[in-house]
Amino acid sequence: MPLPYREGVDDTTALLARLGLEAEPPSVEALTRLHRAWVERVPYETTWIALGERWDVDDEASMRRIARQGRGGYCFHMNGAFARLLDDLGYAVTRHVGGVHGPEPDAAALTNHLVLTVDAGDEGRWYVDVGLGDALHEPMPLAEGTVVQRPFTLRLEAVDDGVGDWRLHHDPRGGFPAMSFRDAPATMADFAATNEVLSTSPDSKFVKVLTAQRRTADRVEVVRGLVVETITETGREERDLTDRADWFGVLGDVFGLQFGGVDPAALDALWATWSDKHARWRARREADTGT
Repeated sequence: MPLPYREGVDDTTALLARLGLEAEPPSVEALTRLHRAWVERVPYETTWIALGERWDVDDEASMRRIARQGRGGYCFHMNGAFARLLDDLGYAVTRHVGGVHGPEPDAAALTNHLVLTVDAGDEGRWYVDVGLGDALHEPMPLAEGTVVQRPFTLRLEAVDDGVGDWRLHHDPRGGFPAMSFRDAPATMADFAATNEVLSTSPDSKFVKVLTAQRRTADRVEVVRGLVVETITETGREERDLTDRADWFGVLGDVFGLQFGGVDPAALDALWATWSDKHARWRARREADTGT
């Protein structure tokens, strides 16, 4: 499925084409359209780690990959590129240090997540985050409160605990309990060291498990290894993707991932590695459950 952009255009125009949107003056309504389109069409994904690619936090490079190569990334690439797009479109966007953590706040988690806010003038400040995988479908007002973004309920809380100034509480069915972030501005350089660890350390969950995640108006779709899961208000369903064409088809057709610039031998190795891991994981799981 080719990307719908023309060669010879700038990255912002190419990126808007991938999102299926036209440039328009800044507004909360336009910001919401951008956010929704991004999380629906650009996947939160770590196939690049599994392929042995090494991406830094250069937001210009992230924007070009997403606009022109059909790739995604995790928070530093997703929110980094989204911030550049918002800058180019005239939004007052600020980057912040955040940290995804467990039920209790953890200062050690800070810098494992990049957060964005947008100052919309008379319409207030907005929490913007296209880099949390299964969390936000659209921006939230930067104010204490609870919002329903089906199938999840999310809560934003102002805090003063030495870790963050704001805390997002995820739905219990989501992929993580909470994320704290600081109100002070940050730069991409603040995340460089953490990105290196998260994308290369054998102990990193991003190295251990390949994932792709996509948010829509009423559901969350997640690939972990060779299992695809769909979460809706009525429950969750999962199935194994043990056929190579099926797996790459889901990554491309559902999540919008393109691998046109990747060596076919690397894709062969990617499939071989994860199909073997899946078979061993499934055997252990069946042994544990007796099924």
